[in-house]
Amino acid sequence: MDNRRSFIKKAGLLGTALVTANSQLSSAMELFSPAQIHEIGLQLYTVRDELKKDVRSTISKISRIGYNHVETFYAAQKDGPVKLWGLSVKELKALLVENKLKSYSGHYQLNDFLTRGNGNDKALKEQIDIAAELGQHYLVVPVPPLSLWDKMTSADFKYMAQQLNKAGELCAKSGLKVGYHNHFWEFRTLENGEKGYDILVRETNPALVTFEMDLFWIEKSGIQPLHYFQKYPGRFTMWHVKDMDKANTAKITGGSLDKKPSMEILKTISYTEVGKGNIDFKTIFIHQKEAGLKYIFVEQDVIKIDPFVSITESYNDVKHNLI
Repeated sequence: MDNRRSFIKKAGLLGTALVTANSQLSSAMELFSPAQIHEIGLQLYTVRDELKKDVRSTISKISRIGYNHVETFYAAQKDGPVKLWGLSVKELKALLVENKLKSYSGHYQLNDFLTRGNGNDKALKEQIDIAAELGQHYLVVPVPPLSLWDKMTSADFKYMAQQLNKAGELCAKSGLKVGYHNHFWEFRTLENGEKGYDILVRETNPALVTFEMDLFWIEKSGIQPLHYFQKYPGRFTMWHVKDMDKANTAKITGGSLDKKPSMEILKTISYTEVGKGNIDFKTIFIHQKEAGLKYIFVEQDVIKIDPFVSITESYNDVKHNLI
């Protein structure tokens, strides 16, 4: 009888262990399950010259290629009505609707608001109205203030984090969330041994501030995106999918590189169409759910072939190999 009781007890424990193991395995599978993203966006900066020439034709071609949505970019204007490539906000929205394109996100210029000793929120408030009228979900800061590029300290990043939280509170009133898009400055080692990116992610409120990870710039900085997905899961709602020239893969942060003038570094950068370069996007895309990914945007800062051929090649690679 004791042997029978012992057997039943052990069987029960084994069953519990198997259930727990299966549950953990299922959770792990769920966490890293691919193919969460089904739409492909384009950051319009990629075709900025074409937009200046003929915004209507450019938007139409983007739609015909197959893109589902676009990310706008905008620099604050000193005076006059707001115009984006010669169109009012209302006209641009109508053009996107006409071409069956959505816009979930836009890049906006907040240099003054993010600079210590300034903090002027005038441009922020004006640009919140633009993003809200376009029906966007995210107002994204694309770059740190130009005047700080080569002298950013931990105090600057902490101030930016505070300001992003404040911006998030203002944006929330219009149904928006603030985002931050990285380049390489955020991955330089600061005077306290930290990286600015960690300060920004750690000291911003997840309910108010999200991050748009530019996969090119983090890889070019010599850092694996997975490091941040694991450290701060769920914080990276958007990705820029931009590929690295195979002939130019040297990293641009670390050691003496962190003191090198930004303009010298930027002159050395080269890009290529998605799928032609050095970045292992397939491995990165396995971790969509861990990152918190909702939207992706193809982007290429400098194109050396016909721009519409370029964005078609990138679209096809993302569609057939990544989502």
